[in-house]
Amino acid sequence: MKIKIIALIFGAVLVLSAFQQNTSADVKSKKGMIKVTILYPNGEGKTFDMDYYSKKHMPMLKTLMGDSLKLLEIDKGISGRTPDEPVPYLAIGYLYFDKLSAYQNSFGPNAEKIVGDIPNYTNTQPVVQISEVLQ
Repeated sequence: MKIKIIALIFGAVLVLSAFQQNTSADVKSKKGMIKVTILYPNGEGKTFDMDYYSKKHMPMLKTLMGDSLKLLEIDKGISGRTPDEPVPYLAIGYLYFDKLSAYQNSFGPNAEKIVGDIPNYTNTQPVVQISEVLQ
């Protein structure tokens, strides 16, 4: 009986490890994928809570979008083109999907919850671009 329980626990650990590896930095973008880029413009009085965005908002997206979301990345703006220019974007988020329909089918039913969370981390209006990865 103890051996069966240990075997089940070991199996569960292997499955979770495999899942974790498939949703981590090991997953790479590839030609033909759909990339949703969310840009958060900087400006006078604009704020952005990177801690909330990275620890709450983006993990919420992973949960809501499930297996259709293949990869996500976050950029934190640190400088403009030259040292004396302000950063043009406070942050940029990237979401990768195998197909446009995968994005549409996972975002659509969750749009209200996702968009409703934006005021929790920023007062800027995000700009969204949907692209096809070429390289």
